[in-house]
Amino acid sequence: MNEQLIVSGKEIPHIVPHLHLWGTEIALYLFFGGLAAGLIFFANFFYLKGKQNSMPVTIKVAPLIAPIIIIIGLILLIIDLHHPLYFWQLLIHFRIVSPMSWGAWTLSVIMLPAILWPLSYLDDIIEYLENRNPKCKITGLLIWVNNLIQKLPIVPAILVWFDKNRKIMAYLTIPLAIILGVYTGILLSAFNARPLWNTAILGPLFLTSGVSTAAAAIMWISNNPLERKLYSKIDLFLIAIEIFFIIHMFMGMKAGGIAQVEAAELFLGGSYTVVFWVGIVAIGLVFPAILEIMELTGFHVPVWIPSFLILMSGMLFRFVMVWGGQATSFNLL
Repeated sequence: MNEQLIVSGKEIPHIVPHLHLWGTEIALYLFFGGLAAGLIFFANFFYLKGKQNSMPVTIKVAPLIAPIIIIIGLILLIIDLHHPLYFWQLLIHFRIVSPMSWGAWTLSVIMLPAILWPLSYLDDIIEYLENRNPKCKITGLLIWVNNLIQKLPIVPAILVWFDKNRKIMAYLTIPLAIILGVYTGILLSAFNARPLWNTAILGPLFLTSGVSTAAAAIMWISNNPLERKLYSKIDLFLIAIEIFFIIHMFMGMKAGGIAQVEAAELFLGGSYTVVFWVGIVAIGLVFPAILEIMELTGFHVPVWIPSFLILMSGMLFRFVMVWGGQATSFNLL
């Protein structure tokens, strides 16, 4: 028997045949980015529709969440970096062909209106929270922040300017919110070496999922029946689109090459089948849609149930796509 030693560049630890670089931090970063994009989009869109009085949660209260979760997402991203102390270099260089560069700059630009928007409505937010729950601890924190802002020399003037030019800022912010939502999917699809991610449908799919989670979050925290009913209708529409994109994604993979077919089989009988089709699609999308239809037709359904399921489905979807994508490759060995 002759012993042969075969050396191949296709066996690279942590990269080939399976990638083991991205985990919890990136999945949560993608979830928070999509949720923030949806919250910002709805606030600006319905403001331009003149709904600031009839939809206070959408336009004034919910946007307060966006900058907080963006900052949390950025912290998670920095933690995940191999050299976290050099993260700032993403902000001083721009590469037009790099999705990571587009994402870093989009987050940097959108952070300013994301912060100024709720701060310019701080008095209204405090009044809303006091009327809803006078004992809410968040109200006391916001009052302290508001008093602090009034003592600063420049910030009050900036907020007055922002309020006067809110309509212009809304028109400028909506495209940024859409780019942010699409970017969370394009960040994965740019890795062509991973068959699961190698599809153009990820950008629109992640955008739709992010906007759907934002609709669910607003529906949950709002106490306005008309606002909740509107978001039930919006969310039903978004869930239908999301399911269409998911089916289209797997149909495209099954019609592709061997690597795409093998990637699809992970979700069509493989190790990710149950968690994806039962946990994400059935329990996280179809069941909440049924509950929302029941609510719209007159049955009383606790609003937190479909909202919670949609949010958890959106988060689990990011985890499955991040982990599943790293388990697929164009392995030529």
